Amino acid sequence: MTEQETAPGPKHKRDLTRRKVLVAGAGAVVAAGVGGSFAAGAFAGEETTAARGKTAGTSGEACYRLTSETTEGPYYIDADKLRRDITEDQEGIPLTLRLKVIDADTCKPLANAAVDVWHCNALGLYSGYEAMGSGGGSGGGGGGTPPSGTPTGSPTGSPTGAPPGGGGGGGGGHEEPTDDERYLRGTWRTDKKGEVVFRTVFPGWYQGRCVHIHTKVHVNGTWTDAGYEGGTTCHTGQLFFDEASVLATAEVAPYSTNTTTRTTLDEDTIYPGNGTEGGLLKLKYKKGAIARGVVAALTMGVDPEATHDGTGDGAQPGTSASPSASAATG
Repeated sequence: MTEQETAPGPKHKRDLTRRKVLVAGAGAVVAAGVGGSFAAGAFAGEETTAARGKTAGTSGEACYRLTSETTEGPYYIDADKLRRDITEDQEGIPLTLRLKVIDADTCKPLANAAVDVWHCNALGLYSGYEAMGSGGGSGGGGGGTPPSGTPTGSPTGSPTGAPPGGGGGGGGGHEEPTDDERYLRGTWRTDKKGEVVFRTVFPGWYQGRCVHIHTKVHVNGTWTDAGYEGGTTCHTGQLFFDEASVLATAEVAPYSTNTTTRTTLDEDTIYPGNGTEGGLLKLKYKKGAIARGVVAALTMGVDPEATHDGTGDGAQPGTSASPSASAATG
């Protein structure tokens, strides 16, 4: 596993691509237009301060390390839920996710950026892809019915053509949604401090991947009554959980009913192994009582001039480490 480069990437701009967020309900339109006023509802009284950036020792240095870029994975659906509470009816340990987005060069907060988050539920299912089973992919992933019996006879002939796609992560390419479910997905704007808070549940796991949350940061777009349009994606990453917290959740229902073999953080082929810079969340919960809820926080240092859509910019650490890696990028 190689460590992600930490120096700021080259500054460049690409033509703006049209990107539109469809607002789910009239209330979301109002909330998007007034920024933080939504906090008066479900998020009243919550603090939104995440971890602060680290200043450089000398002038001219980047004041904060760039957060590692990773693959988008096959289960991204262009944000169509403008909301901060993405739980819907999903069971699981309550999770408050506090993210802060800053310019890695200046450490100034990026206000009015659009932040996407999406992840699987406690049993490893992604909304929009339930037909693919746990973790998706035509090759299984723990969500289908395991084969029974013992194979008989001997294989004949020689394999031809390319190996099939699929597997625990559904392969590196994008998969088309199989249903209209959109739980555990949402988009919200950063405030003047570059901060955004999501309410969700602690993710579960599926074959080939450790526990994680996907995220994207979009800048230079326009918030309108219709949602968020235009702009570029300056960061595509994944957020990770330490082993102690995941082991604790495994003792709590419904996570305890997940029989899929779990991939640890160290075994994962996507996690860069570089701590918070690689997306490792800072967690707070009461020891021995994780079921009451977890608060997760992270500051993401990004390059607002760059474009990182996670679909082919080379930021896929570890994916060439083994033949199975390309089947576990979800």
